[in-house]
Amino acid sequence: MMPSSTELVYFLEVSQTLNVSRAAERLGITQPTLSLAIQRLEDSIGTPLFIRTKTGVQLTRAGCRLAHQTRTIIREWEKLREEVLKDEEEIRGSYILGAHPSVSLFTLPQIIEPLMKQHEKLELKLVHGLSRKITEEVISFKIDFGIVVNAVQHPDMVIKQLWEDTVTLWTSKNGSPLQDPFSGNAVLICDPELIQTDSILKKIKKSQIKFSRIITSSNLELIASLTQTGAGIGILPSRVATNEALALTLKPLKHAPCFQDRHSLIFRADAQKSKANRSLAHEIERLLKKMN
Repeated sequence: MMPSSTELVYFLEVSQTLNVSRAAERLGITQPTLSLAIQRLEDSIGTPLFIRTKTGVQLTRAGCRLAHQTRTIIREWEKLREEVLKDEEEIRGSYILGAHPSVSLFTLPQIIEPLMKQHEKLELKLVHGLSRKITEEVISFKIDFGIVVNAVQHPDMVIKQLWEDTVTLWTSKNGSPLQDPFSGNAVLICDPELIQTDSILKKIKKSQIKFSRIITSSNLELIASLTQTGAGIGILPSRVATNEALALTLKPLKHAPCFQDRHSLIFRADAQKSKANRSLAHEIERLLKKMN
């Protein structure tokens, strides 16, 4: 049976004083309690640790070796304890941050540099995927923080609302025959896996907008680029369609159906128990809200 940490501490005190009565007094326990703990430790080790004398006790050879090793263990334990407490108090060590690839492009360049500059011992791993996948991995402890779209409430998760965005139909400002929604020849470019696309397509069926063909892609930046060249009408979030490279070339289609997105920072509720995690969550939230 493994000895307890209490038994080892008691043993070290006796090894230093070489007197059970004095050790018990310094530990604030009774002598029988201390003697019983030493007996349990000797039974656990399988050999005597002390030789009883008229004036006190002396360490056996095994006792001397155990005393030396125990001091080393306690020093390492204190060092480990300090490191763990630092991790709880300071923003340091490795964290995983997840976001949709398109969300990452307009958010992460704004927040990573100040985070890394302010916290010299911080390390970040960035992962990307659909918002529902990022959410699942936050809940399952695989990701520490997520920047997601249309977060769904979960009892283990904290949701910090950041801003809203509008998903709608976009065309090139130069126009193109493939971008005339009422000609019957228009091409639609979209990501069919997004709930925003599904909602907008249902609304389109009830309108006068008609598409003869569809181009599908899971890359919103590619959809924006194809829309820019006139290859078709793209279903895009406003923040993607109005980024620096596309702001002067794309325009929303008038009176087109739309979908309101909610962008949020998410993390597990139990992460709030750590001062470092609370501080990092607050810092990420503050930097993201500055973008709005």
